[in-house]
Amino acid sequence: MSHWRGVAMPPMRAEALYGDRIVRCFAERPAGLAAMFARSRAARPDADAVVADGTRWSYAQADAEAARIAAGFVALGVGAGDRVVLLLGNRAEFVFVLLAVQRLGAIAVPIGVREQRPGVAYVARQCDAKAIVFDDELADRSPAGDDAPGLVLRIAASALARLPGGVALPPVEPAETDVAVLLYTSGTTGKPKGAMLTHVAIAHSVLHYEACMRLGADDRSALAVPASHVTGLIATIASMWRVGGAIVIVREFKADAFVALLARERVTHTLMVPAMYKLCLMSEAFARADLSAWRIGGYGGAPMPVATIDELAARLPNLVLQNAYGATETTSPTTLMPAGLTRAHADSVGVALPCAEIRVMNDDGRELPAGEVGELWIGGPMVVPGYWGNAEATAASFTAGFWHSGDLGSVDADGFVRIVDRKKDMLNRGGYKVYSAKVENVLLSMPGVVEAAVIGVPCPVLGERVHAVLHAPGLGDADAEALRRHCAERLADYEVPERFVWSTLPLPRNANGKVMKRILREQHAEP
Repeated sequence: MSHWRGVAMPPMRAEALYGDRIVRCFAERPAGLAAMFARSRAARPDADAVVADGTRWSYAQADAEAARIAAGFVALGVGAGDRVVLLLGNRAEFVFVLLAVQRLGAIAVPIGVREQRPGVAYVARQCDAKAIVFDDELADRSPAGDDAPGLVLRIAASALARLPGGVALPPVEPAETDVAVLLYTSGTTGKPKGAMLTHVAIAHSVLHYEACMRLGADDRSALAVPASHVTGLIATIASMWRVGGAIVIVREFKADAFVALLARERVTHTLMVPAMYKLCLMSEAFARADLSAWRIGGYGGAPMPVATIDELAARLPNLVLQNAYGATETTSPTTLMPAGLTRAHADSVGVALPCAEIRVMNDDGRELPAGEVGELWIGGPMVVPGYWGNAEATAASFTAGFWHSGDLGSVDADGFVRIVDRKKDMLNRGGYKVYSAKVENVLLSMPGVVEAAVIGVPCPVLGERVHAVLHAPGLGDADAEALRRHCAERLADYEVPERFVWSTLPLPRNANGKVMKRILREQHAEP
């Protein structure tokens, strides 16, 4: 807490949440996502709420659009507690549908638009979704029939304008421990788990961003990461709803166009992966653009090279870089770098946020002293209560309200957190999590593949690239394109291996029968 003493924030107190957790909470907090928006709509009805593709919606206009969609949903039978899948990219409709779902007390289930039909079907089936709203060009990914038997409403984005009319009902007032959003995150088995983001968890994450990034009504945040990702959903959309700022939607990140947008819309706030900042610096438009409004550059998902920090400081001296660390299960942030300390602590992801608690534990579940490396366990009101319909995964991943992050790290005597490795077998490609077991399962479903191991190869821009080492007698380079197509039909594009390496021998394994990926990384490291 010492690092946040100079930051204005609501009073705090200990509270019981979810029956058996005692956590440090903000005593004054919004009731939920819809309540955050309603507060800003009342205070700033004519201010920009959403900017997308050159079109603007004020808070009053966005409210009217969400109310119209909510009334149409009610006419079609969607009500409180129903799950609604959002297979929508970064577009204004994502924001309107999200708000409409929240007004009904229903549960939003965003899915990344890179996900293929089998993944969409699994999520819809696992949470027994009632409706799906999808980008028109993704219609073929909307599951049908036995793939998701509970899915009775399939609505293309273009059809939202033609929803049946209905009476605009007053917003449902949910309990703050009710689930607001389900975000699916893959485990090492490759089966996605639905993290239950509650209203109270979202409220605390948003209040953390508001206070520790000093966000206000004049802020304009670029939604440059996927809206379906916890960062886009919480750090940008929900945070702007809270403070009455504007969401400036970036459909697709292209450095030159993005830099031009930052200048044109006087964007003040971003939260992106380090590679995106590097690409901005490499853009020819960067030197010419007036980026004087840009004051906060949050980042996470990978380390920011010191050279990038220094170059940004030289070219944008008023831009404050703040590293953040979190996860879907922590409703976005767990740590944040206090303003002004990024360069001096470039190897750290910051310090624990005011309501967060981080413990470094060994494999026996014992806390380790300051500076020692162990698994980070995370507690606080932002930590989700568990996974939807998956008691086994919840029991395996949570202890007394603490989530086992799977990340190996340390906390020094001054509270600075460092991540040194990943306990889970997970790769990080440009901020996107790639679980090797999921990719390996797809590779092994290809006829002729006997063994498969997915490894990360270091990349200066993306952090890691996905490579696959295969033992597949009878297959070779001529089959690589067929294998790539096989993967592309079943995986998100960032999960598809960029390189296939053929091994004539069985993959090396230890005494327990596990593939020794360390050896494979050494054998197949790029020069």
